[in-house]
Amino acid sequence: MTQGTAEDAGPVSPLPERLLRAATHLFAENGYENTSVQEIVTAAGVTKGAMYHYFAAKDDLLYEIYHRLLALQAERLERLAGGTGTPEERLRAAAVDVIGTSCEHLDELTVFFRSMHLLPKDKRKAVRAERRRYHERFRSLVEEGQRSGAFRPDVPADLAVNFFFGGVHQLSTWWHPDGPMGPREVGEYYVGLFLNGLCPLEA
Repeated sequence: MTQGTAEDAGPVSPLPERLLRAATHLFAENGYENTSVQEIVTAAGVTKGAMYHYFAAKDDLLYEIYHRLLALQAERLERLAGGTGTPEERLRAAAVDVIGTSCEHLDELTVFFRSMHLLPKDKRKAVRAERRRYHERFRSLVEEGQRSGAFRPDVPADLAVNFFFGGVHQLSTWWHPDGPMGPREVGEYYVGLFLNGLCPLEA
């Protein structure tokens, strides 16, 4: 993707950002297959020629949505996982954070779990590799807690991680910003259920 120029900067978002924002909203609202390039450029207030200067095809926009959300969450996870505190404290912080960023980027989350199969094979493979690295880093926190005795060693770490992210992936099907619970509250409930399942059983 070609980088933006200084001419794109100003009081409004740079042109690629406007295109991505418009595409994300339309893909989440109408579905990737039901959204045309013309609808995207109209919503962004640009021409098709301007779009193709930055994105060679509609699926480039789709891939960038995936890549950006994963990159954001991976950077935050790495910072929290490598920070101070016990394994349980760092896992709690990371779990609450991923729910918070998922809620804050609800359109991206909706697109993420609705349109993966529509990415070209090479881009789908790249996204899956990014997501796998993220899950492996998250799993390493569970395993660290198991080694320290903070978590049950008899619960497979992979199962625990898949259980947690299965719930996160469903957020876009029921959570709404105007609903009764905010991202932080949802995060605390989710993480409480998750960590309770990892706590050692009382004798």
